Amino acid sequence: MQPLKLAIIGATGLVGMAVIKVLEEKKLPIEKYYLLATKKSAGKTVSILGKDYLVEELTEKSFDSGIDYAIFAASGEISQKYAPIAVKKGCIVIDNSSYFRMNPDVPLVVPEVNFADALSHHGIIANPNCSTIQAMLPLKALDDKYTIKRIVYSTYQAVSGAGKEALEDLKNTDGRQPLKKFPHPIYDNCLPHIDVFLENGYSKEEMKMINETRKILHRPNLRITATTVRVPVTNSHSESINVEFENNFELEDLISTLKNFPNIIVQDAPANNIYPMPIYATGHDEVFVGRIRRDESVESGVNLWVVADNIRKGAASNAVQILEKLIYHSSN
Repeated sequence: MQPLKLAIIGATGLVGMAVIKVLEEKKLPIEKYYLLATKKSAGKTVSILGKDYLVEELTEKSFDSGIDYAIFAASGEISQKYAPIAVKKGCIVIDNSSYFRMNPDVPLVVPEVNFADALSHHGIIANPNCSTIQAMLPLKALDDKYTIKRIVYSTYQAVSGAGKEALEDLKNTDGRQPLKKFPHPIYDNCLPHIDVFLENGYSKEEMKMINETRKILHRPNLRITATTVRVPVTNSHSESINVEFENNFELEDLISTLKNFPNIIVQDAPANNIYPMPIYATGHDEVFVGRIRRDESVESGVNLWVVADNIRKGAASNAVQILEKLIYHSSN
């Protein structure tokens, strides 16, 4: 396999640093890394697999060196401007921002669920929203078997999903320091407010989950509603997912279906206090599912409790998984 060149945009941010950590674990055939960031972060040194790399300022000439792949872990504005430049220079972009996700010409990919979509890319592949990614694994498994009729999302999202300034707000336990990210204190509090509110009363985060789920599952008319909440947890998102099916199911069969799906770990022994929790999901790439029980208010429904590391599986690891599969697919 020919050694490759990889750029990481936003290399010094929470997700960018997690991308580097996952790449070190994967040991992909990358010959050279290009670490790109804002002018403020340029000049820093980052070590990858024992070799030091200088962080360079991202410019329109950053992709002139024959870079094969780029993982964008920056803002939508950065992706909007620089991703097309990278593509024009022959680079394949995996973008973690929300900018391209709902573009019909851009595949929105969770590798365990719809990697085949990535093969029809036109230079850009979008990484879904963190809260969407973890839900897709159990929902894909169950949709294939029982056909989903309706989904109700209720999320309990960790502070790390809002970045470094949000983590500073969480440490502001006495409320004496000015808030850097949130409109209200997050310590000892819950905020039913993630991203901006839209005219329909939903937050942008809620509509991301609704629209991205439909796109990834290829179910454009699927009935979905969502409430997303920021909670005072450092890392790993939790989600209560209520699913109604078109077809009946046996609970034991449903649980076996989840157990047999790639990268799902079922933790479902509540009588022994065993169920998914953020403190156990953090640092892992798998999606943890538990509290699996019938919804007795409908004819064919189930409740799931789904937890995953939002910085790893919800962002960095998903992007690296896409990269890994692209590399090995192109070599076969």
